[in-house]
Amino acid sequence: MEQAAMTEFAIDTGADRHFEIRLAHSDGDLCAAQRLRYRVFVEELGGRGGPMADHDARLEIDTFDVDCDHLLLIDTRRDPAKLDHVVGVYRLLSGTAAARLGRYYSEAEYDLSLLRATGRKVLELGRSCVHPEYRNSTAMLHLWNALAQHVLSQDIEVLFGVASFHGTDVAALAQPLSWLHHHHLAPEGMRVRALPAHFQPMDLLPLDALSRRDAMARIPALIKAYLRLGGYVGEGAFVDHDFNTTDVCLIMDTRTMSEKHLGFYTRKSGRG
Repeated sequence: MEQAAMTEFAIDTGADRHFEIRLAHSDGDLCAAQRLRYRVFVEELGGRGGPMADHDARLEIDTFDVDCDHLLLIDTRRDPAKLDHVVGVYRLLSGTAAARLGRYYSEAEYDLSLLRATGRKVLELGRSCVHPEYRNSTAMLHLWNALAQHVLSQDIEVLFGVASFHGTDVAALAQPLSWLHHHHLAPEGMRVRALPAHFQPMDLLPLDALSRRDAMARIPALIKAYLRLGGYVGEGAFVDHDFNTTDVCLIMDTRTMSEKHLGFYTRKSGRG
């Protein structure tokens, strides 16, 4: 597995003393992350998983895993021998690792030429999920705190990655997709586009036909969190039948965040 320079996270989990946050450092950690991904993406959301998914072992595997860092939220009360200890995960693909591989994961769905042309230090986020028993807890906040520390310590300038709506019925997602297109489209210099062969327009409804309440009710919490931090979306969506999702590409430029957004980001991470 690719290992980032920083592997220690100074996260105060408060009353959640049973939580540990770190990068995966063993095959057992990686398998536990893949087991959690299988539980969420295949068993819960009804996707088939990618071509490397191991349905017998219940592992959601893909070819990028060995070259990525895997940020883990671990419940120390659960059993590692049963691959049960990882309850939250973020997969991180650095620019260095992507250069070695020759591509980012998102390039199967989006043309990233504009991001590559900036020459800036980027980090691709992916495969984010939390165990269903922990979604009403502080689990996601702890993961975000660790991610913020990692981004700041590594001087990451641009975060990006695909994020998903559940389901492939684009008509049912017309309100949230159109809202994102009309209100959160990335600036032209960073406006990546879905690949032509799979380009799904997002401007399905005109601006005057949108309801903010209806749109926001359908936007997943993770996407809304990125938007609150000043994130944008690329142009066009990608319908992923393997995972039973409709994907958008999220981009966050840490340099052009407003002071309000940056203050929120660093405050949540316990830095600054």
